[in-house]
Amino acid sequence: MPDTAAPAQRFAPMSYNARGQPVFQWTLTPAEQCDPVILRIPPDAILPVVFVPGIMGSNLKSVPDDGQEAEPVWRLDAGLAGKPVDLFRRWNGVPAGTRQAVLHPDRVTVDDAGAVPERRVGSVIVPSVESATQSKQALIDRYRERGWGEVGESSYHPFLIWLEDSLNSSYRPHEWPEFQLKSMHLDVPDDPSLQPRLKPGLEVPLAGLGEHLLRQLPHLKTDDLSARAAYRMPVHAFGYNWLADNNVAANKLAERIDEIRRQYGSECQQVILVTHSMGGLVARRCAQLPGMSEAIAGVVHGVMPTHGAPVAYRRCKVGMQQESAMAAAVIGVTGQDVTAVFAQSPGALQLLPTKNYSPGWLRLRDPDHAPAMPARPEADPYQEIYLRRDRWWALLREEWLKPKDGAPAEWKDYAENIELAKLFHERIDAAYHPNTYVYYGADAKQPSFETITWQMRAGRGDLNRPLGVPPDAFVVSTMQMAQVRDQGSSPLYVGGSRVVEHVPVRAGRLAVSMEVSHWELHCEMQDGIGDGTVPVSSGQAPAAQAREGQVRVQVSATGFDHEGAFKVMQTRHFTLYSLIKIAAQAKRPSCVA
Repeated sequence: MPDTAAPAQRFAPMSYNARGQPVFQWTLTPAEQCDPVILRIPPDAILPVVFVPGIMGSNLKSVPDDGQEAEPVWRLDAGLAGKPVDLFRRWNGVPAGTRQAVLHPDRVTVDDAGAVPERRVGSVIVPSVESATQSKQALIDRYRERGWGEVGESSYHPFLIWLEDSLNSSYRPHEWPEFQLKSMHLDVPDDPSLQPRLKPGLEVPLAGLGEHLLRQLPHLKTDDLSARAAYRMPVHAFGYNWLADNNVAANKLAERIDEIRRQYGSECQQVILVTHSMGGLVARRCAQLPGMSEAIAGVVHGVMPTHGAPVAYRRCKVGMQQESAMAAAVIGVTGQDVTAVFAQSPGALQLLPTKNYSPGWLRLRDPDHAPAMPARPEADPYQEIYLRRDRWWALLREEWLKPKDGAPAEWKDYAENIELAKLFHERIDAAYHPNTYVYYGADAKQPSFETITWQMRAGRGDLNRPLGVPPDAFVVSTMQMAQVRDQGSSPLYVGGSRVVEHVPVRAGRLAVSMEVSHWELHCEMQDGIGDGTVPVSSGQAPAAQAREGQVRVQVSATGFDHEGAFKVMQTRHFTLYSLIKIAAQAKRPSCVA
């Protein structure tokens, strides 16, 4: 029987060059093979998406000194089970002095050589070459050109890969699997060579949002999808020195935005920013810089600490051991570990509660759980808590600025950094890009610190050496730093001392060290809901704080912790939803209008 089947259509493979321009490759065929070769042309207009990570989410390396080569000091490459195992090994057990000497904002810079994917996805496609090694290297180069090597693989790459695939694997809305369009949404032409078009004005549910978010959001419209389909949306990443002032990071982000727009040329007028945590503060400041509000089509904020987070205070006082032993090994087990880095880092200090955070978030309770001092701050956390030197409950224990083998800092250096934090808070205050979308964590299973409470409890007495009359709660509240024994962990101790008792055991007597005191001051655990780091009050602040109309949509979400905010499908789909809404209103480049 003769073969009467229609010949399969032939499509020329496409890749992109460094400017994002499509490149087609095809080997000429014999003249008798005259069926057409189809070049599927992507949209001309380009609307890049730039991801801005949170604190500790960018890779850092040392600044070369005395002819020495730079070396990675904070590299978030994924290891066993996708965790940053090498980072854990690098910092586990490292003393405060070494942390201070290495993790100094002036001694580190962004490391762009972190791990990047080794597979093609979306628009990250390189031309075919003869050597597999060359092809692999070309792919790595393309990801690094996009900034993916600057941000943590373990925290962010799965999301970035998903986003690149969702935005750029197809530019034909009826092929987008997230929407499962039905015949009612499509006008199908009689000519099979023409693609279906979306009917205008119809609602399109995005099932991946989940029921909780679907209840909070209006459905997308087919018009939104059609408008978004007019753009290629390559995904970039922006790493920054999170130890330095976020104002510096904002200026560097503005430079990156201009660089990306130049790279793509006249086809690119604007970018969209997607932020995680502190990256949202960087983006808000960037949008205030000259020309940036117009260069940014919109911003999607995830779990942003809008007014700061009291947990930043707590970690300076007692470290991270009670929150997470694994995280503590990297960030700091004790208050000494955290303070050594925190106090010299304006970026970290800018996560402290601002003056807009609810007053009275720092409390002392007596043994009957009654207030033992006025809740603080009354109005100004900078003067009332962060810059105080005369109370044990102030933020900083001054001797921790000079750990053994560190790079000693002076109080004036720390005070200057607090002033930088205050200035940064005042600059961004109620400022948001006029096309802002926000989601925040509001999960009872992810408790967060809405307040910090020091709870007085009776200490362990010494029967052999009576301690005398214990000071009352009011006296405790007014004690100096030197009057409270503090090893950078909870509890702190009032009165007494560390003693050695000999406890009977089978083989004789065992020497046991223990604290004897009038009072133990316990820093209580989480008292609110959120994402484990940012409390709900700070996360939900943008809608109430922003000027009318700036925050277009704000939703609460559950089912994730702070670090994993982009690892669950509902928040990924909220990001996709927001990007489509922003793209529908973005400026069309004049050359492709």
